[in-house]
Amino acid sequence: MNLTKFITPVLFITLAGNITMAQIMPWENRRENDDNPFTQSAKQEVRKGHLLLEDVVNGNLVPTRGSGAIDWMKDGERYSRLEPNEATGGMDVVAYRAKDNRREVIIPSSMFIDKSTGNHVPIRSIIWSNDNDKVLVYTNTRRVWRYDTRGDYWVLDLNDGTFRQLGKGLPESSLMFAKFSPDGNNVAYVSQNNIYVENLPTGNIKRITDDGSDTIVNGTFDWVYEEEFGCRDGFRWSPDSKYIAYWQSDTEGTGTFDIINNVDSIYPTIMHFPYPKAGSTNSAVKVGYVSASGGPTSWIELPGDPRNNYIPRMEFIPESNELFIQQMNRQQNTNNVWIASLDDNAPRKIFTDTDAAWLDTNDNILWLNDNSWFTWASERNGWRHLYRISRDGKQMVPITKGDFDYISPVGTDLKKGLVYFIASPDNYTQRYLYSAELFGDGTVKRLSPANQEGQHRYNMSPTGKWAVHTFSNAATPSIIDMVSFPKHQSVRTIEDNADARDRYKALGLNPKEFVKVKSGELTLDAWMIKPVDFDSTKKYPVIVEVYGEPASSTVQDVWGGGDLWNQYMANLGYIVVSIDNRGANVPRGREWRKCIYGEVGTFASEDQARGVQDLARQYSFIDSTRVGITGWSGGGSQTLNSMFRYPDIFHTGIAIAFVADQRTYDTIYQERYMNTPQDNPEGYVKGSPISHVEGLKGNLLLIHGTGDDNVHYQNCELLVNELIRHGKIFSQVSYPMRSHGIYERPGTTLHLRKTMAKYWLDNLPAGPR
Repeated sequence: MNLTKFITPVLFITLAGNITMAQIMPWENRRENDDNPFTQSAKQEVRKGHLLLEDVVNGNLVPTRGSGAIDWMKDGERYSRLEPNEATGGMDVVAYRAKDNRREVIIPSSMFIDKSTGNHVPIRSIIWSNDNDKVLVYTNTRRVWRYDTRGDYWVLDLNDGTFRQLGKGLPESSLMFAKFSPDGNNVAYVSQNNIYVENLPTGNIKRITDDGSDTIVNGTFDWVYEEEFGCRDGFRWSPDSKYIAYWQSDTEGTGTFDIINNVDSIYPTIMHFPYPKAGSTNSAVKVGYVSASGGPTSWIELPGDPRNNYIPRMEFIPESNELFIQQMNRQQNTNNVWIASLDDNAPRKIFTDTDAAWLDTNDNILWLNDNSWFTWASERNGWRHLYRISRDGKQMVPITKGDFDYISPVGTDLKKGLVYFIASPDNYTQRYLYSAELFGDGTVKRLSPANQEGQHRYNMSPTGKWAVHTFSNAATPSIIDMVSFPKHQSVRTIEDNADARDRYKALGLNPKEFVKVKSGELTLDAWMIKPVDFDSTKKYPVIVEVYGEPASSTVQDVWGGGDLWNQYMANLGYIVVSIDNRGANVPRGREWRKCIYGEVGTFASEDQARGVQDLARQYSFIDSTRVGITGWSGGGSQTLNSMFRYPDIFHTGIAIAFVADQRTYDTIYQERYMNTPQDNPEGYVKGSPISHVEGLKGNLLLIHGTGDDNVHYQNCELLVNELIRHGKIFSQVSYPMRSHGIYERPGTTLHLRKTMAKYWLDNLPAGPR
């Protein structure tokens, strides 16, 4: 990211008071007689901590190295990755053997040359065919909402060395999700909402769907499915390479949201896209299959209104022409599992999972014993556990048992009958590897080393014999090694990041401390960062970093780059704190996560307020008269709720990219946790910050990107309108045509962080008293 240093940034701030450049410039550049009474002590602190905002934003203070994007090869004994070839200027595909790190260039960069130009084709990623004889190269990519899922594809045949571009005659950078047929003879891809099949021996291109348009989407998804279900690639090859099953979305009738671009031409341009807001009309989604050689589509006859049910997952059962389909109702509290044969469009319902609140999609289904069992994660006993279910759905047996949550899968060793997964029974801020027998009694065994307290991640080979293992915690940059299983023996270090550890230590920062706080009788996890030269006999202002929604968690004992932005703010003279309230996505059981159903926004702000009060009771250095709160997205919403509902506790707030009125957010996310506005009108009013603006007493800064396709800028304008109606004074910064992350265009991130730092210094006096 190219960040331009702002010497004299222009701040579009409403009623922000006097702008003092000394308050946002690096401390070394400040005059000795600055108006800020805390200048001298803070100057010493930042010098000791070696933190300048420009360095924090540019990310060059503690650079770390990872293992790179690696792909395990089908033999499970080697992994491959892309590496630059300095001699040629291209990229080699290099394989490493797990047991001894033997390196082999398996595809030299010389094979990725466009013969029409003589230049190397830039490589974003590669995909292997099943027989490892061919490689797809993804290049010239374009962003579609969150990710670069549109671009060009080339195919390299390793048998004869031919390298050619696919999709000739189709628009540049229009191909999506190209993948080989299982037999390697064809490649299918999406272009302009239609699915194509290209025969590799002949080069013949066949369009196998014909109705793709601005409103009919084949083989990919509309905005809300992509954002909330993680659905992007919307078609699947049958194992025999004869058929393609795919999703189709009909967005006709879905509300269309417009984003106005006022900055790239003298007349505004408008971007239109279907975006179903809570309680409104969804796209009609269905699944069908078509012959890879073309012909009519056969649609699976799933019951129910396609606009009021979801189909978040659909896969072929291995080595069969049967589809395994998950269908959720609109409330997302019932998941019906269907099996549909390609020779019979009437599916058979084999299993139903239900919950009084909501269900998550079930990913990474594993078929066992010749497809007679499949794995399934469920919270039905109060904890999330892994089960195996018989193919007819009549038997459901736990694979894991205990008072803990199965967090996520890692891999399997089918020969030994073991499944590997992440859990953390004893510390909800940490993550460890466990194993269980697929056909055992539910007993689990911890494998991650006892002397490595923090979080562990694994990229496991398809055989379950090897894994690239990454360990870190809040004070330790990633340590990466190769481990063998089932004993979890470290074979060698891949990257120890010793230089990063030394550089972080040399900064002289106070480590993030993990603590417990109370909200009534409930114990919450929290962390705090203290300033350099902290004096426990004095009182410091507090900045609370909040998220608070059920999609994520902030209190995690993981590296995270050293959390240098919060360290920077601490060294200006604050104690920075974060608290995981009820409903945060942590492994504390179903009741913890789902007690907030229908009440999103209420319990979160209550726990944040009570948590800060308890911190002040526990620690005499907390100044309860100087408390600020800030958050992004859902955290921006909780910032507003906290400021409006608990104005005597939170005195200053910065809300970024927030949802002000829950009715303005999308159907899938908002209704999952709140039901529809029609069925839960009181909950929507109660949980929406816009309902409580009359409570504002303190200083409030609103920040939003006008090009935010996720949480629309409409939220900011609706809230501003209501604040004005109530006569509330506030400040506002709008970033033109920046999306939800507010990072696009030169200088944006630095400007945003300078603006935040300045607002804190102006409105929440820093330093000890």
